[in-house]
Amino acid sequence: MKIAVIGGGAAGMMCAATILEEHSDMEVFLIEKNSSLGRKVIISGGGRCNVTTGIDDVKLVLSKYPRGNKFLQSAMHRFSPSNVYDWFEQHGVPLKCEKDLRVFPVSNNGHDIVAVFERIFQQGNIQILFKHTFKGLRKEKKQFVVSFAEQEDIVVDTVVMTLGGQAYRHTGSTGDGYDVLETLGHTITALAPSLNSFLTAEAWPKTLSGLSFEHATIHVKGQKKYTCTGPFLFTHTGVSGPAVFALSSLIAFETYDRHTPLEIEIDVLVEMSMEDIFIQLQSLREEHLQKTFKNTLHHFFPMSLTEKVCKNLNISFDKKNVEMSKKELRVVAEYIKHIPLSIIGRGAGDEFVTAGGVETTEVDPKTMESNVCDGLFFAGEILNIDGFTGGFNLQASWATGRAAGLGVAS
Repeated sequence: MKIAVIGGGAAGMMCAATILEEHSDMEVFLIEKNSSLGRKVIISGGGRCNVTTGIDDVKLVLSKYPRGNKFLQSAMHRFSPSNVYDWFEQHGVPLKCEKDLRVFPVSNNGHDIVAVFERIFQQGNIQILFKHTFKGLRKEKKQFVVSFAEQEDIVVDTVVMTLGGQAYRHTGSTGDGYDVLETLGHTITALAPSLNSFLTAEAWPKTLSGLSFEHATIHVKGQKKYTCTGPFLFTHTGVSGPAVFALSSLIAFETYDRHTPLEIEIDVLVEMSMEDIFIQLQSLREEHLQKTFKNTLHHFFPMSLTEKVCKNLNISFDKKNVEMSKKELRVVAEYIKHIPLSIIGRGAGDEFVTAGGVETTEVDPKTMESNVCDGLFFAGEILNIDGFTGGFNLQASWATGRAAGLGVAS
């Protein structure tokens, strides 16, 4: 039996490895347009490779996927983050779980993760076809003909599509298979970048580039369902960080630009209520009447942000506490809890994953086989599945890649 796994990323590598370990007599063609495997895997987590999440509760893990969480239930239970952790350690790569529950190789080197698969492939019945750009797929009777941009066609019995989405185009993940899959009867949902930073209409956040908060809450104004809490960062183009990435995932299909900005609000003092801030401001004011209000506000956060708050609220840097009324203190407290920003675009080049893809109702969630084209399987980001940052997207690729490999092998 000949199997073509199209795409040498996380899902494709796990699928091919699973087939080889389950059925060594099967002949596998792993097709990759780059000259090496796992380029996107290697650069994930800043080059350290955020392999998976340290969260053990699968139900909680599934809640981290804005799209595809129900479809993932079977695959995730069969190859959970704990299973993934054990699998890599059993294959010779020690892992570590950091305080934020992200899992990395102890070496902090993504190449070590890809090397696991390279070792498996050296011993298996597999041909890795590098620099093969996928062009087309057609079914002739019970077999598939896979065609390429420059090389000769190959004929196989089964095909697993693991081409990825449209994110990180410089790694080769360009969504090449969408049009082909539509010709085979599959539906491709709307597509959008996810897990991106935000560009702001306001210039002042850019002057705070590098200032970060371990916990901040960010939400779309007037939309309680679009609320995320986590690390937050001001950048030279706007705002970024896990809280922003998570929010961008929730609003992946919202339209916003310079003409129709999206209004968001940021709370950088999550642990304090607005009333708590007001009471503390009053107390500090009474204790230090002759102190400048700017220095009093500095009690809550760095001076760089303090000055921006004062400037945005038209409070003179020289204004003293004795000159601040209760009404003004309330305005400051409310502003701190709801710092307004206008989002006019997505950060260029920051998209980690693609929201949207192959309609999951057309795929068997246990085997990853197509319900409309026998012998065709899927795994990874080409499916309408995407998660937040923290190892969830690689986890989905490992889990669906494993499920597809077992589905093919059975």
